[in-house]
Amino acid sequence: MTKKIAVINDLSGFGRCSLTAAISVIAAMGVQPCPLPTAVLSGQTGYPSYFWDDYTDKMEHFREEWEKMGASFDGIYTGFVGSAQQIENIFQFLHTFYKKNTFLLVDPVMGDNGRVYDMFTERLCSLMKELACRADVITPNLTELCLLTDTDYRMIQSLTDEHHLLTVIEQMAKNLIKEGPDTVIVTGVSFLDEKDGVQKMGNLAVSEKQLSLSAFPYIGGSYSGTGDLFASVITAGIARGDKIMDSIQLAGEFIECAMEDSVKENIPRNDGVNYEQFLGMLVK
Repeated sequence: MTKKIAVINDLSGFGRCSLTAAISVIAAMGVQPCPLPTAVLSGQTGYPSYFWDDYTDKMEHFREEWEKMGASFDGIYTGFVGSAQQIENIFQFLHTFYKKNTFLLVDPVMGDNGRVYDMFTERLCSLMKELACRADVITPNLTELCLLTDTDYRMIQSLTDEHHLLTVIEQMAKNLIKEGPDTVIVTGVSFLDEKDGVQKMGNLAVSEKQLSLSAFPYIGGSYSGTGDLFASVITAGIARGDKIMDSIQLAGEFIECAMEDSVKENIPRNDGVNYEQFLGMLVK
């Protein structure tokens, strides 16, 4: 039977991110995505101008109607949320649909490159941490890991030794695991590989008993939606029974191909990466 994932995120017409990325990736991997939009936007918020239709008051209707249908989900995947009330709505959704055999993956979108996104108040960050601690798997970038663990991002920036950097990140993730999630996958870890002298971009998976690093040569550039693509591959991989490390490796290879093509084509960062032609890599 086809697995089903409830995907709670915004829908952006341009930017190749959020629900646009999640729906295509999850479906390509043979899993049914059931989208619950938190907002509908003309384009993602990195564009100078965009239209935003807030779906906060509509989220509860989705929950109620799906409950009437007797819907159930193999997994629940949350991404960008724009307000404290939206997280409260997600808590209510979890109360209804997060069952014994359901997994929860939270992509705790809060910031990047040491900067917190403008709408993230102290209360919203606190609620996001509460949501993350309820999850089975979370996929923070380094900035978000610092926010979730009350760590100074500048301290992380100051670490130039690869081994020391990865050790510190591992300990931060393990401290977070003590508060709830089983697995923390830290994305976008940039470091100089001491073995070959090549700058790498890696994803570090940490659980109570396992530590794994998947890294690729740093291509350069920063694009909208790559975090959504990554988390979507992990989510669908879990749903179809893949090992998490296999999904991390697959996600890395998929995004690397998309980024290489985007750099070659000089795609503006706000437009996201050319991932569509590489969706076949995800089919099993």
